[in-house]
Amino acid sequence: MVSFAALKIKLIKMHQYKVKPLSNIAKIGLDKLEGTDCSLEESIDNPDGVLVRSTKITLEDLNSELKAISRAGAGVNNIPVDTCTDQGIVVFNTPGANANAVKELVLAGLMLSSRNVYASIDFVNELTDMDQMSDLEPFLESNKKQFKGSELAGSSLGVVGLGAIGSKVARMGVSLDMEVVGYDPALSVEAAWRLPSQVQPANTIEELFKVSDYISIHIPALPSTKGIINGDLFREASNLSLLNFARHEVVNTDDVLKYLDKGCLRNFITDFPTPDLIKRANNNKDVVLLPHIGASTAQAEENCAVMAVNQVVEFLETGNIKNSVNFPNVQLKRTTDYRISIINKNVPAMIGQIATALGELNLNIAEMTNVSKGDIAYNLIDVENPVDEASIAKLKEIENVINVRLIS
Repeated sequence: MVSFAALKIKLIKMHQYKVKPLSNIAKIGLDKLEGTDCSLEESIDNPDGVLVRSTKITLEDLNSELKAISRAGAGVNNIPVDTCTDQGIVVFNTPGANANAVKELVLAGLMLSSRNVYASIDFVNELTDMDQMSDLEPFLESNKKQFKGSELAGSSLGVVGLGAIGSKVARMGVSLDMEVVGYDPALSVEAAWRLPSQVQPANTIEELFKVSDYISIHIPALPSTKGIINGDLFREASNLSLLNFARHEVVNTDDVLKYLDKGCLRNFITDFPTPDLIKRANNNKDVVLLPHIGASTAQAEENCAVMAVNQVVEFLETGNIKNSVNFPNVQLKRTTDYRISIINKNVPAMIGQIATALGELNLNIAEMTNVSKGDIAYNLIDVENPVDEASIAKLKEIENVINVRLIS
């Protein structure tokens, strides 16, 4: 018969890690914590893991116990990633979970830009003083020519960024009988396999702007991409429709307004309003603004929530990493009951120092992997004999080690 004390110890072990949501995370995702070593703690101050959507993470949120932040979405510009890296906190995102939702909104953006849908709706909604169909019908017939648009079929669609979303947009363009041109200097082999053979590669982004009637932007907001879509590229365009469903930081909106007036840009459809763009949209129909709803579907929110929770649970329980923006991907099958994770600065001779320290602690290595990304290196080590807290403390003393964790 199991004693109450033993049962209490078992329950404590089952909830070894505390996970706190800082945003409204879909219940279907939070339910994935059930039956794991992680418990949902909404009011705790020092969680092991954090779940977040668009809520801004501050330095005060980075407590000493925090091991992982999982973003239910693709962009991580609301998270101080560099500081997290310095402190050994793994930051996850959920690439592809909202890709279909964004792709469908891009389709709506293409229709808004090509068929004058927005201006047409406004025109009709203003005809409130016309009470008779006999007056309304001929009036509409005589005025509809001002809203004549263009068909997408046969036109050229440029896609900047061919990741999870961009590749879906490219496939959609092909299915619409558009001539699709893609540009992505960091295109992975996996992403390349997702592309239809009809997608033509552009050698440079300038080339893509020269040949495209429509361009859809799908690149992350990074210091290197800030304002990368700007007047230097718009000068290459002619009567171009530009769609931005990526992040507002990647497009120089001052240049957008300038080149709309010059005629290089026909219109600008974006999910990221700014005060200047709102002023333009109120007076002109060449700017269409949406309130950041690219991923705002029930399905996308649920997909992101499930993916975000699964990733943080996998990391906390096993040390394995998938879809981190600041740490390398690591998948090591468990071979013993005792696993140690070590995060260190990516400097020479660290593996030797770690192996030597383990030997001095009489810890025999059964399996080990070491992977680096930028300035950080990550080690997963399965050892054959029990590990005590004194051994963990000794490993933490190694120069350039950021943190050490026992995963037992």
